Amino acid sequence: MKSLQLFSGLFTALLCALVFHIEAQSPKAKYGSFALTNATIETVTKGTIKNGTVIISNGKITSVGENVSVPQGVETIDCKGLFIYPGMIDGGTHIGMSEIGSDPRTQDFNEIGELVPQMKALTAVNPNAVAIPITRISGVTTALASPAGGLFPGTAALINLHGYTPDQMFAGFEGVVMNFPHEGRRGFFDRRADDEIKKATETALKKLDEVWERAVQYYQVDSATKGKSAGYYPEMQALLPAVSGNSSLLIEANSAKDIRAALKWIKDKKIKKPVLTGVAEGWRVADEIAKAKIPVVTGGVLELPAHDYDRYDQAYTNAGLLFKAGVKVAIRSNETGNQNYRNLPYHAGFAAAYGMGREEALKAITITPAEIFGVADKLGSIEVGKNATLFICTGDPFETKTQIKQVFIDGWQIPMVSRQTQLYDEFLKREPGVSKK
Repeated sequence: MKSLQLFSGLFTALLCALVFHIEAQSPKAKYGSFALTNATIETVTKGTIKNGTVIISNGKITSVGENVSVPQGVETIDCKGLFIYPGMIDGGTHIGMSEIGSDPRTQDFNEIGELVPQMKALTAVNPNAVAIPITRISGVTTALASPAGGLFPGTAALINLHGYTPDQMFAGFEGVVMNFPHEGRRGFFDRRADDEIKKATETALKKLDEVWERAVQYYQVDSATKGKSAGYYPEMQALLPAVSGNSSLLIEANSAKDIRAALKWIKDKKIKKPVLTGVAEGWRVADEIAKAKIPVVTGGVLELPAHDYDRYDQAYTNAGLLFKAGVKVAIRSNETGNQNYRNLPYHAGFAAAYGMGREEALKAITITPAEIFGVADKLGSIEVGKNATLFICTGDPFETKTQIKQVFIDGWQIPMVSRQTQLYDEFLKREPGVSKK
């Protein structure tokens, strides 16, 4: 009996120690009313405000300007010498769906099958993924979690990088992803004959047309019967928003040939809300994309040229050349392998330095993706009425020396802690250090 009591006491003590340890290692976000004063505010849409104030209340921005009265009872944060920017939006990631690259059990963005648009990225997102706090304390507050794989690999979801459940993180946009059939070799390892490549491309395009025709027919039956007689067909049900135009169709195409073919397919099929993604060789067909008036989410920018004969900086200049041609351009990190989504501002920084310009590059990771994804009424700029999703920093976020001091997502003050900051703090001053012999 005594041994049982002793065990029970030890177990309780260990449990309490564990709880306190977790609490110490995982500080909670704080929700409340805040006044961010004496800051330089980069609103993105309405210029720069010097020595300004942002008032946050009930998760919203309630006041912005130079001569703003601070209400009683709010917590004041003095931002003298600091800058306030809207939270950055990454238009293409696997965040929350990929943990360890070498372990397929932690990869949940690539389902089996060519036609699985019903597979929703939002249901696969792990709110406790290690990459989420690492990314958000770098000022990237919102990201498109996107599936990969076959012809229709699933439905992407825009998420805010804060919340206990995927539904809490949902930022208001979902879009079906389509990988447009690639015409050409897949890489240096592709040893197929030219005839084989041509036949494979024709087969893939034929399959795409057949799938889309089925989706259109399903939509027509569904509309005529008000959803009562179309039957159970989850693949076609998932494509309904893209066919009807209630949601965007995100079409991945990268080579110039594929982009041209995609533009023709979009026109022939009368796609209502197309968005081109990837677009690595968009600079070769920029005028054609601009003429079609189709928005683009391009990137990553920090990439090698597509061909040996291209200029070394071709990936850096792509976004700027597309913008100068009149294309609406957002930038994504597309850091699918190493999960360095926190590098989004540096992708934009390179685009800025190589022809896009700083102002437009900043828009390309804030208000422009917000517009493309239909959430510009909530995100992408610092304006009264929008969600209080922003960050405070020491300088230009495109520069690596800049430090992010505070992050707010929907009015929540986010703890500036991640696995990397914890490791840094742990090993900065190692005690007892080197063992004595």
